Amino acid sequence: MAKGKGTVIIAENGQPASKRAARQLRQKFEAAGYMTAGSLDRGAELIVCIGGDGALLGLLAEYDFPGLPIAGINTGHLGFFQDVSSRKLDEFVFNYSRGNYRKQIYRTVYADIRGAGGDGAAERLKGLNEIVIRGGKSHSTHLNIFIGDSFIEQFCGDGVVVSTPAGSTAYNYSLGGSIVDPRLELLQLTPIAPINSTAYRSFTSGILLPPDKTIGIFPEYPKSDEILVTADGVEHEYLGPESISLGFGKETVTILRFREYDFWDTVKQKLL
Repeated sequence: MAKGKGTVIIAENGQPASKRAARQLRQKFEAAGYMTAGSLDRGAELIVCIGGDGALLGLLAEYDFPGLPIAGINTGHLGFFQDVSSRKLDEFVFNYSRGNYRKQIYRTVYADIRGAGGDGAAERLKGLNEIVIRGGKSHSTHLNIFIGDSFIEQFCGDGVVVSTPAGSTAYNYSLGGSIVDPRLELLQLTPIAPINSTAYRSFTSGILLPPDKTIGIFPEYPKSDEILVTADGVEHEYLGPESISLGFGKETVTILRFREYDFWDTVKQKLL
């Protein structure tokens, strides 16, 4: 084995195309002098995630945002994170071995849920794309929303999404939120089906916030309302949370880019 080459974790989403690519990739990395692993090894130098963007989000949740650089092999659909073609595995291993890539660093978003466990402790959820807060059983929900120390409104509707720039092209985009260049550091608060009537006045467009601002959400009826908090598609149910605090997380996600990557070219190809 060549000296100086470490371990590469190869993870796939269980689909036939991804399994085939994983087998081929293991052979190619091992032939190039690397060791490979199929599960988390915090001493590894790289994680290769094979699948679609959902596979990468699931891997981050399973590994609890391990801090290792990640390369994405696309066997899915959109591929905002997974931008290496599964037909170019030899080129991928060659370029990685020679350092022919650049690093793109994404910030994460957290939600601290307090009061649902009865002991006053907060449970923290983390996401790369977004945190979604909505009422349970398809009911509308009433949320008192603060930005920093400033009360903004009593929101009434299905809920809200707090997204990072990485998540601006996901659920946020389908709600009419803004597409945000990932080089910007901001959070976006976007309403889901807001109600505007003589009784309720809710904001109807997204709000863009600087990185030092936190969002405070206080359910109007905390003792009886069921609140669903979803982090990157993983749903958690809480009965009677007192408050939910959201902001940029300390964890970051490093994605390796192996071609002349331009975010807006990708947006044009994938969404427009």
